[in-house]
Amino acid sequence: MGIYIFVSVLIIIACFLQIMIVLVQNSKGGGLAAGFTGTGQTMGVRKTADFLEKATWTLAIAILVLSLAATASIPRGEQGRESRIEESIRGAVDPMAVPTLPSPDPEIE
Repeated sequence: MGIYIFVSVLIIIACFLQIMIVLVQNSKGGGLAAGFTGTGQTMGVRKTADFLEKATWTLAIAILVLSLAATASIPRGEQGRESRIEESIRGAVDPMAVPTLPSPDPEIE
C-alpha cells in the first residue's frame, strides 16, 4: 500500500509540473521566452523554447511510466477473498420474494 501511495503522489506532482510548463509556453512565441529578448544571454528565446518542449515530453513520458508502475503496485487483497460487490450480491434479499410476516396470534399457525 505504501508504494502505491508514493507513486500516486509522484504522478500528481508530475501532472502539476506538466500543467505549469504548458501554461508557461505560448504558441505565438511569447510566454516565458518573450522575456529573453536581449543579446548575449546564455539562454536565449530559442533555447528556452527547446527546454520547455523537452521538459513537456519528459514529463509526459514520466507520467506514463509512473501510471504503469501505479497499476502494477495496486494493493491486492487476499487471493481467496471475494470482492465487496460479490459479498453484497450474495447477501442481498430477492425483491420478488414474498415476505413472511409474523402472525398476531401464535395459535393460528
